[in-house]
Amino acid sequence: MDSKEKVLVLLGPTAVGKTKMSIELAKRFNGEIISGDSMQVYKGMDIGTAKITNEEMEGIPHHLIDIKAPNQSFSVAEFQTLVREKISDITNRNKLVIIVGGTGLYIQSVIHDYQFSSAPSDEEFRKSMELKAEKEGKDVIYQELLTIDPLGARNIHPNNVRRVIRALEIFHCTGKTMSQFQEKQTADLCYDTALIGLTMEREQLYERIDKRVDIMIEQGLVDEVKGLYQSGLRDCGSVQAIGYKELYDYFDGKLPLNLAVEKLKQNSRRYAKRQLTWFRNKMDVQWFDMSDVTDNVTFTKKIAEISTYIEGKLKIKSNTY
Repeated sequence: MDSKEKVLVLLGPTAVGKTKMSIELAKRFNGEIISGDSMQVYKGMDIGTAKITNEEMEGIPHHLIDIKAPNQSFSVAEFQTLVREKISDITNRNKLVIIVGGTGLYIQSVIHDYQFSSAPSDEEFRKSMELKAEKEGKDVIYQELLTIDPLGARNIHPNNVRRVIRALEIFHCTGKTMSQFQEKQTADLCYDTALIGLTMEREQLYERIDKRVDIMIEQGLVDEVKGLYQSGLRDCGSVQAIGYKELYDYFDGKLPLNLAVEKLKQNSRRYAKRQLTWFRNKMDVQWFDMSDVTDNVTFTKKIAEISTYIEGKLKIKSNTY
């Protein structure tokens, strides 16, 4: 008998409709939702991260939202620890764990056997890299990482010096890049997992992304970012998020507002493309196309289709209502 805890993961690119679908699935399967988005952990960053509102939650408990101040760091390893604790807690209360999000590496670190602490370390090397970053600039060590491991470097922001140095340290100690080191660890699933992916015809998705950005601007995104900017928040992971860095360029006088908004749309579309590539290459996802979901009738049909798959995969019953 399989005693693994059951976990439902709902993946997909930005603006594909994960939030609405997750609520309906949580109702059907008596679930609680864990945010799998690396930016929704930050307080005060609501509009730009498309954070779910209390009203949209419809009474479904949500976890790992608003747990950090924007000036605090947040790592994949910390996410892994926190989510695994939540999985045990939710399962012990006889609820289904539903992880919802678009940050592939974070979700992958939870459901697969990622051992962050198992990579060897060299304190002397680490200190020498810290000194180099201090004297020559963080861009110098980031360029080193780009040369060694371009794939891994794309997943680390140049300002995140600690993570850049850790990636260099792993290569220094093992001769393997962080990407290679992580790939070795991803084979085994830690949970009885159903991986559901929502996708959509490319042009339709891009239209939704552009429309969502327009709505964010209407909702007050510029003021939200202005508040962070005026508080002196700079050079930390939170404000490197799409939706924030583009408007920082506007406040810095580098771009007029209309071009900053266009850049935000472009970066969001590119991010959606990268998300889909990551999920398809790195994870064994069962995909459901949302292109034909245009009204409540087609949405209800899609929920039924997805629910049938979940019932078969996780051997659980849904509450149809």
